[in-house]
Amino acid sequence: MVIQLKRTAIPWLIPIFIIVAWQVVVSGGFVSPQLLPAPLTVLKSLYQLVVSGDLTYHMAASLGRALIGLVIGGGIGFILGIANGLSKFSYAFTDTTLQMIRNIPNLALVPLVIIWFGIDEGAKIFLVSIGVMFPIYINTLHGIRNIDPGFIEMGRMYGLKGWRLFKEILLIGALPSIFVGLRYSLGVMWMTLIVAETIASTRGVGYLAMTAQQFMQSDIIIITILLYALFGKVADLLARYGERKALKWHKGYVQ
Repeated sequence: MVIQLKRTAIPWLIPIFIIVAWQVVVSGGFVSPQLLPAPLTVLKSLYQLVVSGDLTYHMAASLGRALIGLVIGGGIGFILGIANGLSKFSYAFTDTTLQMIRNIPNLALVPLVIIWFGIDEGAKIFLVSIGVMFPIYINTLHGIRNIDPGFIEMGRMYGLKGWRLFKEILLIGALPSIFVGLRYSLGVMWMTLIVAETIASTRGVGYLAMTAQQFMQSDIIIITILLYALFGKVADLLARYGERKALKWHKGYVQ
């Protein structure tokens, strides 16, 4: 029980220290509150956003865009990774093009995306989808291609073929790599969303930050930064939970 408590508490020691030091530095007059509001000031502003309903309104928009983009981009990346991992023809036909697109920065696509999709939700979801697609594609491809051929041969000896061979040998063997891609793509998803929500938005955490910048509301800007950090942490925790459940058979995940 004590050991478990220590494991739970240790990761929070540095964040708590930073918050305490932050409060001391601002309260002591070492930094102007206009430049860096104290944690208590930020907490008060957060409470006002919650009570007014503005926080829920903007969070719902951001979470919706992130989830839709993850499903679309992650689904495409997963399918392409499977196809290119299993088929040499598919790999030769599509991988070079995918790698070229992967190396184009998302910011460079913004003007073209606005022309294609306008400034509505489609542009934002497209950017998020592109951002999350490639980490999942590359790791799925890597996972499929690095499965021990001995396992495949053993599966065939037991009469597995087609869909059953894929489901019970190939997919299971690739899952560790796929989850690595998923966790990485979740971080890319939030970074891309920040950029996407600067495109003439009227809703979203990014829009909230841009509006706060115009009115020099440092406390609101800090809240939006903390929200993105919280989103990222919760998303990673959910991915790790799914990883532990799906990979209970793997020696690296034995409790």
